[in-house]
Amino acid sequence: MDFIDEDFIDHNKNNKNNHKKMEVDQNEELPTKFDMEMTIKYVANHGNDKNDFEYTMTEFLRMSGIYWGTTCLDIMGHLDKLDKKSIIEFIKNCQCKKSGGIAACDSHDPHILYSLSAVQILCIYDALDEIDIPALGKYVQSLQQIDGSFFGDKWGEVDTRFSFCAVAILALTNQMNLIDVDKAVEFVMSCVNPDGGFGSKPYAESHAGLIYCCVGFLSITHNLHRLETEKLAWWLCERQLKSGGLNGRPEKLPDVCYSWWVLSSLTIMGKAHWIDGAKLKEFIISCLDTETGGFSDRPGNMPDIFHTLFGIGALSLLGYENLKKINPTFCMPEEIVSKIYQAQILEY
Repeated sequence: MDFIDEDFIDHNKNNKNNHKKMEVDQNEELPTKFDMEMTIKYVANHGNDKNDFEYTMTEFLRMSGIYWGTTCLDIMGHLDKLDKKSIIEFIKNCQCKKSGGIAACDSHDPHILYSLSAVQILCIYDALDEIDIPALGKYVQSLQQIDGSFFGDKWGEVDTRFSFCAVAILALTNQMNLIDVDKAVEFVMSCVNPDGGFGSKPYAESHAGLIYCCVGFLSITHNLHRLETEKLAWWLCERQLKSGGLNGRPEKLPDVCYSWWVLSSLTIMGKAHWIDGAKLKEFIISCLDTETGGFSDRPGNMPDIFHTLFGIGALSLLGYENLKKINPTFCMPEEIVSKIYQAQILEY
């Protein structure tokens, strides 16, 4: 999963109103109901036009785009709208025969982000045996550094996102024994800030997307006791604005994707009730595109598959009707994750 790769999505070109205000105009006429049927069509048809400019320019995100779409449709109960055979064949073609890692697209370099997306897709389709799992495990193992951190690929970037990806891949493929989990935990804990949050590396600014990665990492490794849960939960609760939406850092705009990063982190820590779920639900639904289906970052902007998944995922966590239950750690249907791995989740 590209956890905070919304930076790659050009919101400025999508902004119908070109607003720069910090909050949503409460007087605007906004959607109040989730049109699931229209959103199913939006997701199912996404990427069908291979000549589309957006499709061409997002090749480097292709694997994650497929993960976003398959998870969306599965949560909405319509996974059958996608071609399982062609998706699995695509993933197989993206596994590097030399390293074992998986790329975003055929002929691209492998990366731990897209390796996780591929594993999540294959878990949803119950098709992990279609790729070389031991080779993928060795690839992840090769990316761990002496301090416990992980490179994202051979080029050496370190980020707590990659720590999450590493343990998520190995947990879902039953290969956690391949890495030094204790050192990995120590690295993640070295990224805690005085406000209780986490950054991408030690001394980096706290960010809700990275907090999700670190809380999810600790959930998978059963180390949630290492968190100062009340301090962290309070920081996350302060991300909720008057509109009900959530931002990723102080003084930022609300964004649908943070509905997932913040709410899933609070859910893992047993603190989801600390925010106003009803207001958050209203904000998410207000970001639905009533012409095409799908969710945007904020009301009035164009939808995309990234925000559609995380809007639907948050609605699932909020108990929205007719959506399958989603696992807050892996962002996959709970019915699938429960058969594979039991992450640590704290109770209310």
